[in-house]
Amino acid sequence: MKAEVNVTAAAAPALFEELTTDNGKRIGIATLNVEKTLNAISLEMVDLLDHQLRAWAADPQLAMVVLQASGEKAFCAGGDLQGLYRTMLDQHAAGGQEDIRSNTYACDFFEREYRLDYLIHTYPKPILAWGHGIVMGGGIGLMAGASHRVVTEKSRLAMPEITIGLYPDVGGTWFLNRMPGQIGLFLALSGASIGAADAIFARLADHQINQAQKQPVLAALLTQPWDGQQDDVLLSLVLQHAECQGAEARVTGPTPLHQHFELINQLCSAPTLAEVVNNIVELKTEDPWLQKGIATLVAGSPASAWLSHALQKRARHMSLAEVFRLEYVVSLHCAARTDFAEGIRALIIDKDRQPHWQPATLAAVTNDWGNGFFDNPWSEKDHPLADLI
Repeated sequence: MKAEVNVTAAAAPALFEELTTDNGKRIGIATLNVEKTLNAISLEMVDLLDHQLRAWAADPQLAMVVLQASGEKAFCAGGDLQGLYRTMLDQHAAGGQEDIRSNTYACDFFEREYRLDYLIHTYPKPILAWGHGIVMGGGIGLMAGASHRVVTEKSRLAMPEITIGLYPDVGGTWFLNRMPGQIGLFLALSGASIGAADAIFARLADHQINQAQKQPVLAALLTQPWDGQQDDVLLSLVLQHAECQGAEARVTGPTPLHQHFELINQLCSAPTLAEVVNNIVELKTEDPWLQKGIATLVAGSPASAWLSHALQKRARHMSLAEVFRLEYVVSLHCAARTDFAEGIRALIIDKDRQPHWQPATLAAVTNDWGNGFFDNPWSEKDHPLADLI
């Protein structure tokens, strides 16, 4: 049965309830609850999720967790960047670019968001992330680490950080590196969105299930013989059954990543980033998906393109914890420099879509300048994420 939710709680950015199963165990339901902002991640949402997930992890009667979102438009469209934008302007005005630790809000935001993402990746119980609708940026960060990830006929996934002067963070450096071929680099540079079938191909999702099957799936979960031993298998069987039931009605046909996989590998296998970007930009194609990706790369931050490429090379053999520690430092450097704030201004604040990137071209991004993003002011034991193992 559902737990009662009062009016005050209903206004919270994340809601929680528990369902009792037929054998007396419980299933935790965590719902992102900011539909008007497409369930964008705020610091309050992060803290609520982190606290509840840790409590459920320690509860022996809690069999599994469902992570879902309110509304039909989006699971999560990324981070709530308004507060971060204001603190970046204050940091720049105060001349705090030299010390990335001077923006305490950015330090708190990225530390707590990355801790939550890492918790999901390493959670001791099954987590079913139901990624219906838009799943972008920080939303993929929440979904990527879940043990069981569902996409639907309306799912659209993307890491479009190049448009705001950032890079695919929230563990993106880790999971983009683990995609087939050169898909990860292409998605980072182009910000291209993909649907359900391509999300599974790119290893961002595990099951494609029609949204109409969601309630039957939840009902089926309540009937399982949860025992704490085979719970992952039980959840997988429920999802596989639902996936098979909707297969006949599913629209089939070529999907962008499948269709262009060999081409993407050719474009992105050049030895230098400059050659990769030139290959993509100079591509002659009538395909709308490729055209949009090319346009996004051309209009995006050159520094973001450099970072995405450099991070994937640098982190190729890093553990997940090491990647989050690296991304934490890089993200704070992004907050201290100009492109991140400028990208937010152009896309979200003023909405003129005319960002003034610095440097303005990829050719102007020198290795010395770019390598400054990796300058780490903490020792290994003092790093704020040092305890991630």
